[in-house]
Amino acid sequence: MRKKLVLVAVIVLGLFLLAACGGNATEENQQEAADTVTTASIVNEEEAFKEAIGADGNWIIATLNDLTFEEEIVVEGTFYNGGDSENDVYRKIAAYAQDDDRNVTDRYTITAPQMIIQSPNTRFQGGVFKGDIVVETNGFTLYDATVEGNIYYASQEYQDSAEITADSEVTGEIGVR
Repeated sequence: MRKKLVLVAVIVLGLFLLAACGGNATEENQQEAADTVTTASIVNEEEAFKEAIGADGNWIIATLNDLTFEEEIVVEGTFYNGGDSENDVYRKIAAYAQDDDRNVTDRYTITAPQMIIQSPNTRFQGGVFKGDIVVETNGFTLYDATVEGNIYYASQEYQDSAEITADSEVTGEIGVR
């Protein structure tokens, strides 16, 4: 009888320890997931994209498919590369998919009448924007992407600080408005 009680106690203690360890792992996984959500945003719906590009959004927004908006969209707020305020000010809209070797495997189209860029050092990369882009801050970059529309800058300073890489295309006008 005593051996059975000891065996039951050992089993109960073992189960208790497993449950306690499992609880910590879950808590750690939840913290890792929370960190991921606060540093980058992968979106496949319009509302999620609008939240991600907002002032309380994320430093990088990656789309998983084409997105269409009937109204203008605004990229606003100051963000840092990697979501770390120790890094440079930087924001990225990644409208593409890539493989493990970072080769672009698919490009997505974001359609809106207008996208207003108010976040400094915003990069639109890898996809297509259908509509006009209005830049109201320094450091806008169009990188390996297409704008099927115009790019207007709110000042000469903003245009001078911008970059449109050679592998990018703008089908409309580029200039100060």
